[in-house]
Amino acid sequence: MPTPSLAELPVRRLTHRDLTACADLSEDRGWPREEHKWGLLLTAGKGYGIDDPGGGLVAACVVTEYGLYGNPELGAIGMVLVAERHAGQGVGRRLMRHVVAAMGTTPLTLHATPNGRPLYEELGFKVSGEAVMVRGHFTPRGPEPEVATRAATAEDLAEIIRLDEEVFGTDRTPIITRLPAFSDQLRVAEEHGRIIGYAAAWPNMDTHVVGPLIARDTATAKALLGSLAARTDRPLRTDIDVRHEELLAWVKERGLAALDLNAVMTYGIPELPGDWKRRFAPLTVAAG
Repeated sequence: MPTPSLAELPVRRLTHRDLTACADLSEDRGWPREEHKWGLLLTAGKGYGIDDPGGGLVAACVVTEYGLYGNPELGAIGMVLVAERHAGQGVGRRLMRHVVAAMGTTPLTLHATPNGRPLYEELGFKVSGEAVMVRGHFTPRGPEPEVATRAATAEDLAEIIRLDEEVFGTDRTPIITRLPAFSDQLRVAEEHGRIIGYAAAWPNMDTHVVGPLIARDTATAKALLGSLAARTDRPLRTDIDVRHEELLAWVKERGLAALDLNAVMTYGIPELPGDWKRRFAPLTVAAG
């Protein structure tokens, strides 16, 4: 039988059973396999992919929906990958068109690399901000913020979800409730018995990714990040909104170097909902 052309290969929904194929695709493009992250995204979100007749995947991406079940208020697109052998043949464009159409009138967001940005602009996405990826071994230096932090408990989860919805601008319960199992650390900042911020550190290859990082102010964000760093020997990695200049300068003084600058893009809305002043870093750029 003749091999179908790329244009004829159907887009299908991915499931957790496709985790290894997704990790293989990441590796094919020179990314880390990131199986732990893929596992979260494929269970909390919707995966889309195109099968390669020769085995594996031609392309894949994941959409994480937020808001009411069945009537999402925001969709975050991430992990958009096309196999090296099929790059430059319009596969990524076709997959993205399919996803945008499948999401209907739901507003969308994504983090775009410089290479991916032209495609997303062609599809109607607009730049609404920027985020800097920083990475390195955190070394305490000078006086640290005097904000009380502690490990989160099961009793804190409802308040974390409430605070997260207030700051993020829409309900993320399905993914936030997975944080205790997904992350190695989940900590909260408190004042007078009230939670004023929270942050997680989750394992990704040889690093700990800090995210989400939600805090009342920069001092609280510093305290949470520092408390996570004090409890791991791994390098830290996180993606900080460029508008948080003070936090960026602070982490760089403590050993984290800027690696990449990515565009935050939106479709169907001019900017992300919620309060950016309290939203310092996403859970992961793939899920917002």
